[in-house]
Amino acid sequence: MERKLVSPVVIDDVQPIEGADLIEVATVKGWKLVIKKGEFKIGDHAVYCEIDSFLPVKEEFEFLRKSSFRRMGEQEGFRLKTMRMRGQISQGLLLPIHLLEGYTYQLGEDVSARLGVIKYEPPMPAALGGIAKGLFPSFIPKTDEERIQNLSADYEKFKQHTFYVTEKLDGSSVTYYLNEGSFGVCSRNLDLEESEENSFWKVAGKEDIAAKLAALGKNIAIQGELIGEGVQGNPYGLRGQTVRFFNAFNIDEYRYFELEEFTALITSLGLQTVPILELNYTLPASLDELLTIADGASVLSPQGKLVEREGLVIRSTDRKISFKVISNKFLLNER
Repeated sequence: MERKLVSPVVIDDVQPIEGADLIEVATVKGWKLVIKKGEFKIGDHAVYCEIDSFLPVKEEFEFLRKSSFRRMGEQEGFRLKTMRMRGQISQGLLLPIHLLEGYTYQLGEDVSARLGVIKYEPPMPAALGGIAKGLFPSFIPKTDEERIQNLSADYEKFKQHTFYVTEKLDGSSVTYYLNEGSFGVCSRNLDLEESEENSFWKVAGKEDIAAKLAALGKNIAIQGELIGEGVQGNPYGLRGQTVRFFNAFNIDEYRYFELEEFTALITSLGLQTVPILELNYTLPASLDELLTIADGASVLSPQGKLVEREGLVIRSTDRKISFKVISNKFLLNER
């Protein structure tokens, strides 16, 4: 699912912030946002820009310059990050609905292009970039999980299901596939040409992934997180690079492997999964409680050093429900 960075929304709630006279906190879906006092009220329509939105340099966004100005390659703009103001977490930006200039919108539709907003992408090391052979293959889903805040309307329904929980690792997404005899390596968005310099291809060679997938005799993809030296500052203090896997996908049947089938496959290939933290998991009473649980130390923290985990990925055992819960502590310290 492509991420909707900017969408028209309804303000679900507005509450005061203790000790703050000029600001208050609004709730939109599961997101908390600091706003000017009196700027919005419950039931108002507004334009919500998610964190990681990269807003263009325009007069109406100049108020963001001091806190959010960034360069992304040759492009200048304003990057939205998780912030804390007067003790209150704020994730994103609410803008007045009149910025859509009379456009007949539908609540929840993606209006990023109308406002010139794109996703902020941090600079990628050359060893991870690679040369594109094409776009990400259409016969495999991309690896972006939806954030739980965007699924808050379904939270009560989700509580009826049983899940398993994995740690979301701070690395770079990779997909390896074998389809109709052709082996491929993909970054998050691209199918990559084979290269001795590219880290994704290097790990594929080191782990003999092409031969291992070919031996299965089926069209299949495995997806994971590349971690280690040269990746996101190597928070886990690893030597070299490795991949921890979180998905296996049957291309012909267009379905994800269920948990037991997935773990058995990865083990049989001599590979490793991401850390599986809990089985038979049921969601806590509230979304706020779940967000608190997402904070914590990474299982891969090196000895003598605590590394904040990026968050959790929560999936139903039948793989029909899947979402991520990003740690607010991690986001506040994000580079």
